[in-house]
Amino acid sequence: MTQSAQWRPGDRKRRIRSMIRVDQAGEYGATRIYAGQLAVMGDRAPAARAIAGMADQEDRHRRAFDALIAERGVRPTLLQPVWNVAGFALGAATALIGPEAAMACTAAVETEIDKHYADQLAELGGDDPELSGMIAEFQAEEIEHREAALAAGAENAPAYPLLAGAIRLGCRAAIALSKRI
Repeated sequence: MTQSAQWRPGDRKRRIRSMIRVDQAGEYGATRIYAGQLAVMGDRAPAARAIAGMADQEDRHRRAFDALIAERGVRPTLLQPVWNVAGFALGAATALIGPEAAMACTAAVETEIDKHYADQLAELGGDDPELSGMIAEFQAEEIEHREAALAAGAENAPAYPLLAGAIRLGCRAAIALSKRI
């Protein structure tokens, strides 16, 4: 029996609202990370061009979740002002370390988002084809971002295992908090 088949009647709507809330928050946070990186790097560095392309996709993802929030009457996370500042700061800090650290940030974030989206797809099953379709499409693009970041030298960042581990932990915390708050 799938997870969704085990939901009580009120749980399904609550869980889907939580998914939409956290996904919108995550895509918003990603746009802020890239904004911080681009503010430090400018637009001339080769890494900046790659980051700008990823930022455009993340903005498209955010806009799609913004529309879903409006259509379905989902309350956005109350933590959005925190993710605004934290995302920008994380992006700026990793860009200050260097292009490899900026790419390490992307690789770490997208590793967590890939897992997060996979868990959501498994939980949804066939319960919400519109949401599942969006998540699957965006997950594929997040995987592309991770692979591009790794190809661009993410693992060459100073103290990569420590940096990536800290960022992944922060992502898991942000996901847990945004589901409820």
